Amino acid sequence: MDIKSALFYVFSAVLLFAAFRVITARNPVHAALYLVLAFFQASGVWMLLKAEFLSITLVLVYVGAVMVLFLFVVMMLDINLDTIRQGFWKNFPLAATLGAVVALELAAVLLGGFRVSEPPVAAQAVGVAAAQVSNTKDLGIALYTQYLYPVEIAAVILLVAIVAAIALTLRQRKDSKFQDPSQQVRVKARDRVEIVKMDPVRPAPEPVAAEEKQA
Repeated sequence: MDIKSALFYVFSAVLLFAAFRVITARNPVHAALYLVLAFFQASGVWMLLKAEFLSITLVLVYVGAVMVLFLFVVMMLDINLDTIRQGFWKNFPLAATLGAVVALELAAVLLGGFRVSEPPVAAQAVGVAAAQVSNTKDLGIALYTQYLYPVEIAAVILLVAIVAAIALTLRQRKDSKFQDPSQQVRVKARDRVEIVKMDPVRPAPEPVAAEEKQA
């Protein structure tokens, strides 16, 4: 067994364990962290398969952006775990049936890729020029030439989504406290500190007469 095969089995074992813990962890924060671990292991498997672009994209997009957003949402929301667990066993048969159907469909599609009917074509048969081009470069050429318009449309959609998310978060709530930087910049020293002139020595109080005390 070579080093690539050993790494493949290690990444696959950790990936299966992390994926199992994603659906079995009781704490949603722990489940999200296990999903991050699963993404890293899948990225390692793709790197072994020489899919460098997909590997780096998985780390940058899913781990660096999507899962960080999930963690912020999970940690900022006050999630009641008891409410989430209610009705779990009631809906478990339906969920298990749907999961089994999806697993069978994936197996029917993926098992065809393991049947090798023809020997693999060597890189020399394809040509020296094609062998010198990396997967990342070839994918970049295809994205920005043949699929240029779909990439631009996807970029516009993501830009609209970002602007909409910012617009939704900028709504003023009555129960939230925030600072106005423009007012902080325009403030002056006399608005912050008020100097009051006081006597250095306070006069002693006058003695009270005996009649006033008896009264």
